[in-house]
Amino acid sequence: MNCIIVDDEPLARDEMHALIKDVSDLDMLGKFSNAPAALDFISTNEVDLIFLDIQMPMVTGLEFAAQIPNQVLTIFTTAYPQYALKSYELDAIDYLLKPVDKSRLEKAIHKAEIYKTLLSHATEKNTIEANTEQYLIVKSDRRFYRINFEDIRFIEGLKDYVVIYTKSQKLITAMNLKAIHQKIPSGIFVRVSKSYVVNKKYVESFDHHTIYLTDNEIPLGEVYKNDFFKEYLGNVSNPDIP
Repeated sequence: MNCIIVDDEPLARDEMHALIKDVSDLDMLGKFSNAPAALDFISTNEVDLIFLDIQMPMVTGLEFAAQIPNQVLTIFTTAYPQYALKSYELDAIDYLLKPVDKSRLEKAIHKAEIYKTLLSHATEKNTIEANTEQYLIVKSDRRFYRINFEDIRFIEGLKDYVVIYTKSQKLITAMNLKAIHQKIPSGIFVRVSKSYVVNKKYVESFDHHTIYLTDNEIPLGEVYKNDFFKEYLGNVSNPDIP
């Protein structure tokens, strides 16, 4: 995968470059101090992944992320945790806090590589053909696949697609999250952010910001928080949890 770094601090760019070289075989195409220069580069070069700071002059990382092409993936790198939920609304692959932990970076890059593979495998041909009270029928490569709702752990919105996570596989299909949410039973699934729908039975724990499933942490969006708490805690709009 080809990548670039966008950060207004020279030392931060160099440190991130060194970390990326240490944990991956990504091809570093360039390092940029501002978003406009990076956007010009993307317009004439094939970039798969951007490591993007948020607090920058001229154009912030969040503003820049809203302008990049759909096929370009983003990992935010910042010292400010308060932008995490906003970053997921922009379909970010991950959100890494500075100083960036090497193991977290490696995990984020691995996730980006998986998504890149999914997006490159004729995803436009994957479509939901039918749904019942128990399952979805997804057409992929001239075959129809039955996906039982009880086997779906969660669904993630990604660019112009959704990724359906079951117990044994990840399946990407050309549909937005709102559309697929209307096709699945509300008694089983709950919308928890702009980018995620989760199967209620797989929720193991949660706090004010995160829902914990086995091996997965799902961000809990502000807009959906009260409804989620009512689902699990009854009429408690502001529970006393961290």
